[in-house]
Amino acid sequence: MASNTGQTLIALLTGAAIGAGLGILYAPDKGSNTRDKLSKEAKRAQKKLNKQIKETSGTLSDRAHLAKLNFEQKLNETLSSASYKADDILVAMEDKLEALRRQNAKLQMDSTIDEAKAKAKKVIS
Repeated sequence: MASNTGQTLIALLTGAAIGAGLGILYAPDKGSNTRDKLSKEAKRAQKKLNKQIKETSGTLSDRAHLAKLNFEQKLNETLSSASYKADDILVAMEDKLEALRRQNAKLQMDSTIDEAKAKAKKVIS
């Protein structure tokens, strides 16, 4: 849309310049009347240009706002997804840690039993 606006703006200015030039060349009126007409046409062209600039800046502002909202939404979705994945990783690590604790407790118990058997064997022998 911005390129269409730029093309429209260029066409408007070109048309105004061509019209003004032709008006001067073929003016049947006095110079003062021609200057008045040129002044009015220039003011009209300036009003159109200002209106087009306002519309374009409003459109660009709206698009920028929408882009910002979309970015923030995608960022929040990404952060939320990462948070869930981090929670899943933590749960898996806690499960693994608990399994290692149980295995360590079993190994300690087996070691204590082996030591007691060795002492008992010494006492018996």
